[in-house]
This record gives sequence, C-alpha cells and structure tokens, in this order.
Amino acid sequence: MTHDHALKPLPIGSDGWRDEIRATYKLAWPLALANLLQMLVHAVDVIFVARLGERELAASALGIALFGLLMWAFSGLTGIVAALIAEELGRRRHAVREVRRSVRMGLWLAVAAGLVGMVICWFGEAIMLAAGQDAVLSDRAGAFLRIVMWAMVPMIAANVLRNFVSALGRPIFATAITGLALFASVLGNYAFVFGNLGAPAMGLEGSALASVLTSLFIFASYLVAIRTDRRLRRYRIFGNWWRPEWERLKELLRLGSPVMVIILAEAGLFSGAALLMGRIGASELAGHTVALQVAALAFQIPFGVGQAATIRVGYHFGAGNRGAMGRAGWVGIAMGGGFMCLTAAAMILAPELLLQIYLDPDAPQNAALVGFAVQYMVVAAAFQLFDGVQAVAAGALRGLQDTRVPMVIAIFSYWVPGYGVAIWLGFYTPYEGTGVWIGLAIGLVFSAVLLTWRWARREALGLTTDPARAD
Repeated sequence: MTHDHALKPLPIGSDGWRDEIRATYKLAWPLALANLLQMLVHAVDVIFVARLGERELAASALGIALFGLLMWAFSGLTGIVAALIAEELGRRRHAVREVRRSVRMGLWLAVAAGLVGMVICWFGEAIMLAAGQDAVLSDRAGAFLRIVMWAMVPMIAANVLRNFVSALGRPIFATAITGLALFASVLGNYAFVFGNLGAPAMGLEGSALASVLTSLFIFASYLVAIRTDRRLRRYRIFGNWWRPEWERLKELLRLGSPVMVIILAEAGLFSGAALLMGRIGASELAGHTVALQVAALAFQIPFGVGQAATIRVGYHFGAGNRGAMGRAGWVGIAMGGGFMCLTAAAMILAPELLLQIYLDPDAPQNAALVGFAVQYMVVAAAFQLFDGVQAVAAGALRGLQDTRVPMVIAIFSYWVPGYGVAIWLGFYTPYEGTGVWIGLAIGLVFSAVLLTWRWARREALGLTTDPARAD
C-alpha cells in the first residue's frame, strides 16, 4: 500500500535519546494510568460485596482469584499482538494488511482462550472443593463464577483492541475507556447488588452480572473508538474477519504462550507465599495481604512502562534500527526503575501513610496487622524496585519477540532461589514472615538481573535481527 507510511503512530527512527524519552513517556503514562484505573474497577466489586457480609466477600474472593488468574494469563497470551503490530509498522511494508491479520488472529485467539476459561469457571465449585475449600463457600463461589464467566471473551477481546489502539499511538483511548468502565462498574453494582434503579436485588450474583455488563461496555467502547478515529478506522480490522491466517495464529501462540507461563509462574509464587504466611499466623497473613496490595498498586506504573517498551522496541525492531532498539529499551528500564525508587522511598519513610489507602492504621484492632505490614514494606521497597526493572526488561525483550528464554528465567528465578529462600527463612530461621518476603525479593532480584543481562547482550545473542527482514 502506498499510503502505509502515513499511518505511522509515532516516529520510527528516533534520532536520539530525547526523542525516545518523549515518545516512550507519551505512550507509557496513559497505559500506566489505565492500569491503575483497572485496579479501581476491581476494587468497586469488593467494596459493594463487602456490604453483603463476610461469607459473600470470602466467596467472591475465591471466585475472583480463579477468574482473575485466567484473565491475567490469557491477556498475556493475546497481548503479544502488540509486539507483532509494532514490528509490522516499523517494517513499513504492507502495514495495513499485516496489522489487520495480526489483530484478526488475536481476536480469534481471544475467543478460543475465553471459551477455555469459561469451561474452567463452569467447574469452579469442583475446583474449589478439590483445593480443600469450605463446601458452602465453594458453592457460592461456583454460582458467582457461572455468571462472571460470560465476561471472559469480551474482556480478553478488549485487551487485543487495547493493544491495537496503543500500538497505533492512541493509548489515551485505553485510559478514557477504563475510566468510563469505572463508572459503569459502580452503576452496575449499585443497581444489581442491592436492587436499585428498578433492578432486582441479586446480591453476590448481581456483582457478577455487573462485571459482565462492564466487560461488554468496555468492548463496545473500543469498537466505537476504533470506528470514529480516522487513523484506526483505515485499518478495517474486522474486514474478512472469518478468514483464517494459520501462520499468524501459530506465531501468536508461539510467542504468547511463554508470556502466559511467566504470568502463571509469578501468580503461583505469590499464591504460594500467601499459603506460607497462613501457616505462620493469621496476623502475618493479613499484614502480607495489605502490604502486597500497596506493592501491586505501585507496580502498575512500571507495568505500563513495560507495555510501552514492547511497542517502542517493536517499532525499531521492524525498522531494523538497532541503535534505536537499544535506546527504547534502556529508556523504559530507566523510567520504570526511576519511578520505583520513589515508591521504595515512600514505603521506607511513610509506610503507614500508604496503608491508609486500605485501612485505618490507628485502629486498635489493626495493631498487629499494621506492625507486620510495616515490616514487610521495608522489604517491599527492594521487592518493588527489582519487580519494576524485570517487568520493563521483559517488555523490551518482548519487543524483540524474545519470550521463550525469559520464560525459563522467570520460572527459575521465582521458584528456585525465590520460593526456596522464602521457605528456608520463613520456617527455619527467626525471620518468619519477613523471611518469606526476603525470599520473594530474592526471586525478583534474580529475574531482574538475568533479564537485564539478556537485554544488554541482545546483539551478541542475535536477538536484534528480524527474520521477516531477511528477504
């Protein structure tokens, strides 16, 4: 196509560090803000369900744990479409047609993954019982999952469209749509949990229905945004939607499956840490949960920077500009690490101020919980710094379509030095809960160092050569 070059979302061959910093920042901040807003969308469900009582909140937590893990994993599987789109744009060859093929197969994969997720959710009660959960809670969680599972396909498909609009230089759409989804979630929960606005009072099932309606709203909003934006509309991503592109689909599976495994490995690490904490004591587990929430909130910034790094590196990878690839990756790593230095300082200097986001640290009943949470947040300062660096380094490597070795690095780092040290310090030394957190931090240190080393050695390892440019 003769006009493909006119559709470039951001400068491809940045001439220097200043251009790259500007382009990365322009892409990263809307994605990071969208990630923070997405956390608020999930928090809305908890806030409303908590008013139904402890049993319903516990059942909701069980259901969301399974649903959220599946969603996170499948979003990683399909999210690799951003790297392919960026590469195609950078290559400047048949960009419109190639991007359309990648998005189409990304949506096919989203539907297939979503259907698998729905089947798993359908058997949610049996899964909970097999995991040793209380029968009554398992029954309630199963009922919740059989409704919320209908959100799976639209949410994963919306993730593909989010990557499409972001790679095309419209990340602000992700921010705006997630912000609107926050209001949709509040409205849906207000209506269906307690029976307001003429809706029936459905309790826990009402919260699940609100999530389904919110997911449909998000997907429809992306469709409207793509249809009304001139640049995005020209790609006609739903043209010939029935036509398979088997090679492209295989490429998405080949590159995306390791990302999904990384997510499952990291989720398993933190779930395993919670099990260790539960064996140490209830107050330790409560402190761990709250401290981890603070850490997860801060992590959304480098997570967004990592998403931007995938796109920026991918552009330059497709263009064959090795110098710009290096600049894009190092700028992202510096941005993610720099922000986490600020949050690390806040965790050390003002931990109780951060804890106020989730609870009253001065309440007598929270004294033990707060004491443990403050201890863990000192470790979390190092934990977050390295977690941020490894997230961006992994994102930069994804831009080079390098996912298999990073998967091996993640599994090794999390489960050998990480979980191994957590068990040793948690149960065989006086450190107990703090020892578990030191173990988590060590796992992330290994991951950050090894991924950054691989990024630094990208030329020697032959990662900067795009096979698609060999012709």
